[in-house]
Amino acid sequence: MIARAAIVAQARSWIGTPYLHQAALKGVGCDCLGLVRGVWTALYGRAPETPPPYSADWAEAGGVETLRDAALRHLRPVSPDAIRAGDVLLFRWRAHVPAKHLAIASEAGPDGARMVHAHDGAAVCEVALSGWWRRHLAGAFSFPDSLDQ
Repeated sequence: MIARAAIVAQARSWIGTPYLHQAALKGVGCDCLGLVRGVWTALYGRAPETPPPYSADWAEAGGVETLRDAALRHLRPVSPDAIRAGDVLLFRWRAHVPAKHLAIASEAGPDGARMVHAHDGAAVCEVALSGWWRRHLAGAFSFPDSLDQ
């Protein structure tokens, strides 16, 4: 069983890792998927699957819910109204386009929710799960066998 505190601690250990498209190496570089893959690997010993090569505009170009479908294969869906620390968050930039950004909730609650994520042009950071992010939330998922610890 994986404690939620362990998920958050592992996500926070990536803070400061530079953004690097398609990478997943703590301290060297990662993108948002690489952050989630890296946390998964640290917790479970290996990644659940190897993603195919993808471009920065893959979601707009392909029109397929690639990240959502992968999340449904490996994670457990949870209600966006019941997000807890350690959950994986999926974001959609605009209506009617596939979701293409991931983060890990680091704190929960209506007033103090925070997340750890990697985004283009910056290092992995922890930010408030503000109204803007909540409006773009396309789904939430928990790691398999995660506990409330």
